[in-house]
Amino acid sequence: MNPIPFKFGGYQKPASIHNRAAAHFGAALTARLGDRVRFELVGSVLDLGRQSGDLPLMVESGELALCYISTVRFTTAVPELKVLELPFVVKDRSSVQRAFAGEFGTLVMRRMQETTPFRLLGLWDNGFRHLTNKLRPIRTPADCRGLRIRTQLSELHGEALRALGFVPIPADVKEFVEDIAGDRFDAQENPLTNTYNFGVHHYHRYITLSGHFFGATAMICNDALYRSWAPEVQDAVEDAARKATAHQWQLAAAEDAAIMAKFDPRENDVVHLSDAERAQFIAAVRPVQEKYRGELDPRLFDWLDVQD
Repeated sequence: MNPIPFKFGGYQKPASIHNRAAAHFGAALTARLGDRVRFELVGSVLDLGRQSGDLPLMVESGELALCYISTVRFTTAVPELKVLELPFVVKDRSSVQRAFAGEFGTLVMRRMQETTPFRLLGLWDNGFRHLTNKLRPIRTPADCRGLRIRTQLSELHGEALRALGFVPIPADVKEFVEDIAGDRFDAQENPLTNTYNFGVHHYHRYITLSGHFFGATAMICNDALYRSWAPEVQDAVEDAARKATAHQWQLAAAEDAAIMAKFDPRENDVVHLSDAERAQFIAAVRPVQEKYRGELDPRLFDWLDVQD
């Protein structure tokens, strides 16, 4: 009998915590099922000339069995995920990981299965997002004024960053990485792991530890394909996904300190906001936060233990 192919797609460098977690999934699945499966990690579809946004389409078509991708891609189908796009709502990793493992995660998994062709196998920790730019240190919203910032394909992110004074330019990460040395973008925002692994720090001297958004990553598979597998294969996939998710959370918890140690102070200036400076950012985006907080189920904020 031919082995079941498990081609897992991503969009990052081999050393990224996401690709290491995906490899962990493959190892756990192979340990459980042996030669019944054939695992292949396509670590970066960017290297194939594809955009990161192509990943869900590749899973839907069957070109890939699984992928990881930012949850911002699913907020139309699963509006509850918008809570993770609000600025300054997640206070710490432990709170959000408890929510991912609890009722919030259960709800999102059910909604994903109801409204998309995907099965959500895990919610990964994509870290607190910070500001970088090539022009000046950012310590207050006034420093953001007029800077062209690359954003994820999230209208809500753009709205919040516009409130800080930025000029948001939504772009797939492939476009950003290709254009980073040019004049299209002055600034960007990403978790430190992406800032480093995509080489942003070579072009953006100034890094502000703003923690303005918290990112989540969806580990998804083709639901029809999942349902075609024998029950013992489904069980093995679910078990491997749980192990990969736990491993990814462990990696994420240690990653910020590891990346900070890699920045060269001769090349990068890291800005640590004071409480008073951070309060200015929070005040600037409060109208955006209040607008969407009124639209979303209050339970979401309770489950995330959202800061006031």
